[in-house]
Parts: sequence; structure tokens; C-alpha cells
Amino acid sequence: MRKVFMNHVELKQVSKSFGGIQVIPPLDLSIRSGEFLVLVGPSGCGKTTTLRMVAGLEDASGGEILISGVNVTNNRPGERDCSMVFQNYALYPHMSVRDNISYAMRVHGVEKSEIDLRVGDAIKLLGLEDYIDRKPRSLSGGQRQRVAIGRALVRKPQVFLFDEPLSNLDAKLRVEMRTEIKLLQRKLGTTAIYVTHDQMEAMTMADRVVVMRAGVIEQVDSPITLYEEPINQFVASFIGSPAMNFMEGFINDGTVVLGDQQVTLSPEDAARLCSATPVIFGIRPEHFRRSDHQSELSLTPNVVEPLGAHTLILGSLEGQKITVQVDPRFEVEPDIRCTVPIDMSQAHFFNPTSGIRL
Repeated sequence: MRKVFMNHVELKQVSKSFGGIQVIPPLDLSIRSGEFLVLVGPSGCGKTTTLRMVAGLEDASGGEILISGVNVTNNRPGERDCSMVFQNYALYPHMSVRDNISYAMRVHGVEKSEIDLRVGDAIKLLGLEDYIDRKPRSLSGGQRQRVAIGRALVRKPQVFLFDEPLSNLDAKLRVEMRTEIKLLQRKLGTTAIYVTHDQMEAMTMADRVVVMRAGVIEQVDSPITLYEEPINQFVASFIGSPAMNFMEGFINDGTVVLGDQQVTLSPEDAARLCSATPVIFGIRPEHFRRSDHQSELSLTPNVVEPLGAHTLILGSLEGQKITVQVDPRFEVEPDIRCTVPIDMSQAHFFNPTSGIRL
């Protein structure tokens, strides 16, 4: 297992305001050396602004940004030893792949022998040997992104910064490129901060994920911890695909009552949840399955989606929308009421007012 050491990048009470509007309240965040950290959240949550403050492309309105213990809050971008890969690649259209990758080093007067060595290593590492003399217009989206990564790579930065680098690629290429980026980062061991709105990208690439909403960090954890132990209803709803189901209910004598139906709590939940407590009951589509703590719910399917490995049922339960994942041979037809098993050991309960997980 790859080791991580001290905190490499630290944000201490960093905030951002535009005019008189504070878009990012003071936040604290520590990124470990060699870590792949992903910032994720809906559009407008502040993740890109946070990344740009680390890069120096946006001035922080308050707080301190430290890289390797050095306060870089007021340093220019070029003085922070970070390399950024942008969403739109930002390649020079009149330059070849080789020249795009080597441009920054040439501008800074790096010796030609060193440039040739670094560019050669980057091109080999990224599989661009056959494209070194091509211009960006003759490259595919994935190849252009590799060139952009190569340009960042040759600088040998302390920190890689990625701003939604895969958003312009098609679905298949996104999957391929996220694997390549993750493997490259692990091979180099360079600290990386990656921004995306795609929770699947975040879950598959990150050592830790930062979930943000309205400029506030809701939770920082490993992908599996976010999935299994979301701190609140927002995180639970944002992490996982298809999304978690939420239904209004209340606890009553070892069961959770959902309209005219009720399901039996697991022994652990029955012992800690008080009767007569109103709750938001959460259950993921994939947890409608048989188990040692099995209960059952009856629902009305509206749409049935066979997906090969499993089938999705989109329906309604006591007037509330619900998505259920079942075995591909599960017998179900639209508009014909059916009963599905539910693994109550995987249930989540949230405070209806605060959204905090109980």
C-alpha cells in the first residue's frame, strides 16, 4: 500500500468573497503528501473557486494557504510550484505536441538537454510517441488531454491541480482517462487535488473525497466511508448511483412506519432509535435484497429497466417515488404491484429538520 506522510497542502480558515457576497465561508482542509484528493459537489458549490485559490488564480479573501509548510497565500501562481490541468486543455493550436509540452520550460530558460529528457519521459509515459509532431486539431479529445497532462507533468510540480479535466470527453473515454490519471498519479506519487461534479469520478479516483455544498465542506472521508456512513442527508443523496431513496416515516416499537406499511428494524437500530420519532428513512436501490435482517415492502412499478447485470424498478410506494435494484430475472411488470425484500441492516435514518444522520 502506498504510504502518505505529512500534510502537504493546508487551507486554514480560507474564505472567498465577490464584492460583498461571501461564496466560501472560512474553511479548513488538509491534504496529505502523495494523496489524491477529490473535491465534489453540485454546480456553484465552490469547489473550482477553492482549487483556483490554491493555484493562485483567485485571491483568497481571508485565511492562509500553505504548501509544504510555506505560506503561499500572497504568492503569484508561478511561485507556488503547482501545475494545473484545465477543462478546455488550453493548448496552443499552432504548436506541435512536443512544443506544447515543452513551452513553459523553454520560456523559463531550462537547458535544451533537460527539456528533451523531460519531454521524452512524459511522451513515453503518456503513450504519445506517435503524435509528437501533430497539432492539437488533429488529435482526439483524449489525446489532447494527455498533452495537457504532459505539459503539467514536465514541470515536476509539488502539486497537480485538475479542474474537471474529463468533462469534455465522451462517456467511454472518461472511464479510460480517469483510470490513466489515477495510475499516473500513483506511479509518480505527486499530491493531486481534483475537481469534478461527477460523484462516480470522485468515488473511483480518490483516496479521500471532499463533499461541498454552498461553499461549505459537508464531509471529508474515504469513498467507502462516504457511501456507508454519510454524515447527513445531502451527502447520502449525492454519493451513490442510482441515488439513495428517502421516505418520510416514524419509529414505532421496533419498526419504521411508512404510510400504511412498516418494516422491522435491525436489532442495532431498534435498540438506539426511540419510538414515536419522526425520521427520513433512507435505503439505497442495491439494498433491496435478501439478508439476515430482511423485511419486505410492497410497491407499484411505473417503469422497468433491464440492464443486464440487474434490473431497475422505478415506482411509487405510499405516494413517494422509489428506485429498486433487483436480480435480472426478478418477475416484475409495470403497473402490477409487487413485493420486494429489503436489507434493513443497510438502512439509514435522518433527522427530518436538520438532515443529520441519526
